[in-house]
Amino acid sequence: MANLPALREVVAKPTPYYEHAGITIYHGDCRDILPHVTADVVVTDPPYGTGWVRGGGAVGVFNAQHERPEWDQWTTDWLLDLRSRCRMGCVFGPSSRSRELATIAGNLWIYRKTNPRPNGPSCEPLGVWPFGELREFVAYNGDTPNHPCEKPIELMVALLRFTVGTILDPFMGSGTTLVAAKQLGREAIGIEIEERYCEIAVKRLAQEVLPLTAPAPEPRQGDMLEAG
Repeated sequence: MANLPALREVVAKPTPYYEHAGITIYHGDCRDILPHVTADVVVTDPPYGTGWVRGGGAVGVFNAQHERPEWDQWTTDWLLDLRSRCRMGCVFGPSSRSRELATIAGNLWIYRKTNPRPNGPSCEPLGVWPFGELREFVAYNGDTPNHPCEKPIELMVALLRFTVGTILDPFMGSGTTLVAAKQLGREAIGIEIEERYCEIAVKRLAQEVLPLTAPAPEPRQGDMLEAG
């Protein structure tokens, strides 16, 4: 995982890796590119939850204490920066850091998985602003060939429907946020440091917009996550 201690000095304006029909992708470090882009809402799933260790043969066992250094690496600087830049935000975070995420973002929503990993968290908090009412989204987090931590497209569509304006995803991964934006006819900007995921995102965006395979999850009221 990339170490993200702080936003860096402004560098030369980057050239888009992909730009078509209101969707733009930049290949590079978000710290270099963020000063050059403007958006209304940030919707992103940054790197966390990689603290999986082997146990019981091939079964992955989660060790939540590994999330602490990951959280410290990315949260404070770039999230506070985007909190001031974008008037809306939906940012995924580790369940063990839900209280801190709420403090930085302002409020929490919840993504509840119907198929959590063995011994892993069944929920993930989303730091949101300026939204106040607690909402819960339930979805099947199925495995995909695109990215090991890809969120369901139906979930991302549901989140984007609460927002307006240009969407920014500084940790784009395989481009699910951008694909959801395309389905909704929205403008979006994605940033990804690994070129192989940029390539995957471009291929996904090149496909025609098809109807969702399942209805987007309807939010419901739920209980606040316990902090780890």
